[in-house]
This record gives sequence, structure tokens and C-alpha cells, in this order.
Amino acid sequence: MGRRDLRRLLAPRHLAVFGGQAAAECVRQCRRVGYTGRIWPVHPTRTSIEGIPSYPDIAALPAAPDAAFLAVRPEITVSLLGELAELGAGGAVCHAAGFGEHDADGARLQREFVAAAGEMPVIGPNCIGVLNYLDGVAMWPDQHGGAQVQDGVALITQSGNIAQNISMHRRSLPIAQLITVGNSAVIGVAELIESALDDPRITAIGLHLEDISDAAGLSRAACAAARRGIPIVVLKTGGSELGAAAALSHTGSLAGPDVLCDAFFEHYGMARVRDPGELVETLKFLHVHGTLPGVRIASASCSGGEAALAADLAESGGAEMPPLPEESAQRLREVLGSRVSVRNPLDYNAYIWGRSEEQTECFTAFLGGGYDAHLLLLDIPRQDRCEPEQWETTVDALIAAHRAVPAVTCVVSSLPEGIPEPLGRRLLTEGIAPMQGLRAAVTAITAAGALRKAHESTGDVAPLQPGNPPPDEPQRQLDERSGKRALAEHGLSIPAGRVVDSPEAAGDAAAELGFPVVAKALSPTLAHKSEAGGVRLGLREREQVVGAVRDMAQLSGTFLIERVVPDAVAELIVGVHQDRWFGQVLTIGTGGVLVEVLRDSVTLLTPVTEQRIETALRSLRVWPLLAGFRGAPAADVPAVVSAVAAIARFAAEQADRLLEMDVNPLLVLPAGRGAVAADALVRLGGTATEGAR
Repeated sequence: MGRRDLRRLLAPRHLAVFGGQAAAECVRQCRRVGYTGRIWPVHPTRTSIEGIPSYPDIAALPAAPDAAFLAVRPEITVSLLGELAELGAGGAVCHAAGFGEHDADGARLQREFVAAAGEMPVIGPNCIGVLNYLDGVAMWPDQHGGAQVQDGVALITQSGNIAQNISMHRRSLPIAQLITVGNSAVIGVAELIESALDDPRITAIGLHLEDISDAAGLSRAACAAARRGIPIVVLKTGGSELGAAAALSHTGSLAGPDVLCDAFFEHYGMARVRDPGELVETLKFLHVHGTLPGVRIASASCSGGEAALAADLAESGGAEMPPLPEESAQRLREVLGSRVSVRNPLDYNAYIWGRSEEQTECFTAFLGGGYDAHLLLLDIPRQDRCEPEQWETTVDALIAAHRAVPAVTCVVSSLPEGIPEPLGRRLLTEGIAPMQGLRAAVTAITAAGALRKAHESTGDVAPLQPGNPPPDEPQRQLDERSGKRALAEHGLSIPAGRVVDSPEAAGDAAAELGFPVVAKALSPTLAHKSEAGGVRLGLREREQVVGAVRDMAQLSGTFLIERVVPDAVAELIVGVHQDRWFGQVLTIGTGGVLVEVLRDSVTLLTPVTEQRIETALRSLRVWPLLAGFRGAPAADVPAVVSAVAAIARFAAEQADRLLEMDVNPLLVLPAGRGAVAADALVRLGGTATEGAR
């Protein structure tokens, strides 16, 4: 089914409102935001609502309304939806609760709700409503803090209260649309994003998600946004079932629900934030400045303490603060004099405080440094107890400098209340972002840099394809040797080894392979052989091998004897498991027996490129060991990347039946010597193909 046109619903020429007090409040809020269309109250007994004559039923309306706001009981809501759809209405916003979020009867009502709507777009049920501040529409039964704007950001939330709270902000963020989706029974987040992309007045999109029920649709919308250069920022809250099912492998325990959400957002170029303040500040920065080519920042303040704070937060937040270029530094020395140490972060000191001309010269030189973002740290004193004139002089000087050198510029307060709303609005008109909170400002800048990179690589990313997970029954776990041989066919290196069925044959195999060796019980029912006593390492004599295998006889009738791979620089875990919503998920991390203790891992959605694999390796805490820590030999990183790619190829080939797999440990050898899979667990659903036997 093609995407529905939401223009009539979101910017209606005429709006029908159903209900009592909630409908009356909707009328009042429409008037407050400047709605110029026609409002048609519908009520079976009232003759008017808020002074507007009402109609007794839908049949009496003068035409099919572009939009309808329904605040009536659930059963009546379903009936009205059917009538509106048959009449040809443009859509509806349903405020009533008591549907799928409630109980079995509510779930039944929600199915009837969907059937009644048919092809008509419907937002809700169980939502507070929709605010369109671009066109002055408030399908909203309560108070809110917004006002009409010429352009701004769209916010789509699954929580009505969070939406209402954000609408009350005092942070100068221009909100273009504020849409609460409730149960998303008909229209979901993905369709609303795609609709927002059609409006050139919308500069960025913010999401509050409690779950991701339509990962394929959201990935499709995110790809479309990236192609158009419209950034998406996500506040994800709450737990979910994604990736949380019990798994036999270590990888399943590492890739928990939140890790999968992070992987999804990173894969599809959406920036994740952790609280509503970060959401507002990041959207504000993106509205003013868009995405950034990098995260090189310069900071200026009239305080050494603030300069140190900026440096600390930049480093911990992932931003860079390179030295000032010599030309800018020399000009700043001329302006500030010999008593001021010129560096980045810059403490321009109090010598020019309150002196407009000198401050303008200082800020002009500062903005000429060519950084990705320039921050002036400044908290305006409260006006009910202080005289803010000298701080206002500083703002005037920055504005004058910015007009001369229109670099990416922010005024950043250390506390959110440090920038009053009138100043925030003034800075917005000058193309300067009023950022309220230094940590949130750094978060916004690093997000803007990451989003630019994601948008530039959007051609390499395809939307997630919806599909069914592999069958749960029957399930089959390959024994270690079979699993490793299948992986070897895809290019993964494995140790030299022999499969034997007796202690004596094990001793002969060890002598043939060469000592030292490792002996393992070979069985498709042993997920973690070490814990069961099924692995003996470092065996250097035939008698040791014979004795070890004899001791493991109660675990299995067959055994794997392998030559020990020496001189490993590090041990990694590489695994794939099948997620209900996201499909195959690849995890790379520090491996070995302490994998769950160290919890040093990164999770990626598939397919993956070798570049993404290397970037993931560099993000691990174990990376310094791979790079060669303090003179130690560096690892064969290209071989590691190739090994992970081989594992991913095997997983892709077995996508219709692979449930989960681990390679743990993947032994990483010194440069030029490769990477070897010392152990592997492969669990399949259904019947294995020849390549996985």
C-alpha cells in the first residue's frame, strides 16, 4: 500500500470536533494558535460549543471535513470513524483511551477501530492530539506552550505528557509540529516522518519512542530523511523485547535490547539522546546550523574555570579542541595584550569586559579560526535582582562579530536558565544557536558531526526488509568441528585438527599435529565446553592427551584434537544472532572466558562493510592492544576485519535458518600472521544446508 497523503489531516481547511469539554478546549486552543479554517462542532444534544453552532451528526455536516478530532467513548469512536471514512474525510485524531493498551476487550475494539478507518489516515487512539504551529492548528484538548512559527522542528512522541512538557519549554526551540501517536493503530511514526519530509519548513525531526514496533518502516523513513539531509534525533525510553530472548550463546547475552536500539539508530543515521533536555538542545542546534563536517570546537569565556569546564566536557563528550591557528592567535594577542594566555579554550579575561569595541575585535578573531563550531560561554544574570547591561554588551559584540564572520556560532550557558527567552529569540534571528547547558551543547555538536557522516554514506545503507525469523523448531546445534569447517568454507582460518573416537587415537593425532595441543569433547549438545570440563589446554605430551580424553569420555564419544595457536595478541568474540525485529545482528567484542565480565563489545546491524567492521574494532576498549600498546606487537587488524567479514558472509548465506552463532575466541595474531577461530558455536532452525553441515 502506498503512503497516505496526510496534508488534509495535518493542515485542515475545516475541522470537525466531537465531544464535550475536550472538544470545547480544542476549539479554544485552535483560536489561541490562530487557526483560520472553519470549525464544525458535532454533538447530539448541544446546539453550540464555544459559541459555534453545532451539528447533530456527521450526516448534517456541510462537507467531508479535512480533519476530525474525536474525544468520545471508545465504542462511539469506532462508529464515528466508519462514518467519516465513508464520507471521505481527510483523517482523524482520536483522543480516547481504552483500546489496545487496556485489555482483551480493548484489543478487540482496536481491531474494529482499524477496520472502520479503512484507508483514512488516523492518529491514535490513546493520544493527546496534534499541534501544527506552522499552519495554526490545535487538535489538542488541553493547554500547551507553543505558538505559531514560520519554520522549525517536528516532534513525534509516544507520550502525550512528554509532548506537553516539551511544548512548555523556555529554550527558544521553534516547534513546527508536535504529534502524539498513542497506540499508532493506523498511522505510525514512519508515515509521520515521511509526511514531515514533504514540508520544506521543517528543519529537523525529533522522536520520543517507547518501543520500535515497525523497524522496517522507521528504517525506510530514516533513509529518506538522510537523502534529503534532514536530521533525526531520538529519545528512546523504556524496555522492550528486542533481542531479550534467552540465548545459549555469549553473544545473545551481550546484545541486549538497548544495545540493539543503539545499533539500529547508528546504522540508519539517527542521533540518540538520553533525556528531553538533550533532545530539545540538539534539535535547536540542528535547526540553526544543520549537520557539521566535524566536531572541532573552539570555546571562549571570561573565566578560567569555565574554560577548564569546556575542555573537560568536550573531551568526555567526544568533541575535539585543537589549538588556535596562528593567524587567529596573533590577532587575539594584539587585542587582549600580553597578560592573557591565548589558547583554545580561550579565557579572554576581564580586561575587555564591558568594552564593546575590544570585545567585537576579540570575537571576530575568534570566529575566524575555522572550527566546526564556536562557543561563547555566557550566563545572563537574573533580571529581577541584577543589572545585565554589561552581559548584553558582550552579546552585542558577538552578534557584530558574527555578522562580519558568519561562522557556526553558539552562545552557551552553563545552566539552562542562563539564557532568557527574549535573548534566545534574538540570537535565533541572527543565526546564532542559544544553547542552554554546556554538556547538552557538546552532545548536540557531536550528534551534528555524526549525522553529517551518516547522511554522506546513506547510499550504502538499504532499508530493513521485514521478514519472519528462522523457524524455532526443529533446532540443531552443530558440533564445534562442523561449525568451524562451515565457516572455513567462507574464508575463516581455523586451527589444524583431527577428530578422534578414543584416547589412543587422540594421542596419535596429537603426535601427528605437533605439540602443544588442545583436546575438546565434541558434541552438538555442549554449548559451553569449558564450564562442563570438556576442554584441556596446553597438552605437551602424548600421555597428557590420552589421560585428558579418557577423563572427558563421560561427555562425548568423539573428540577434537587441535594444534595450539601461539602468540595471540588478543582474544575477540564475534557473533551473530537473529532478532525478532532487526534481523541478523553482529556483535564484536573482547572474547575469552571473561566475555560477560569485561562487557567490551559493539553491536552492528547487517549487512556490514569492512570499513564499518574496522570502525567498530577501533571503538573497543581492547583496541590499544590491537594497535600495539607501549611497544607491544600490533595485531593483524586487516586479518581480523577479513575474519569478521567471513563470519558475516556465512551468516548471510544461512539467514533463513541461522538462530545464533559465536566465534569465541577469535585469536588475533601479530601483524602479518592472521586471525584464527579457536572455537565456534552455530545453532540453526529447520534443516541445515550442505554448507552448514
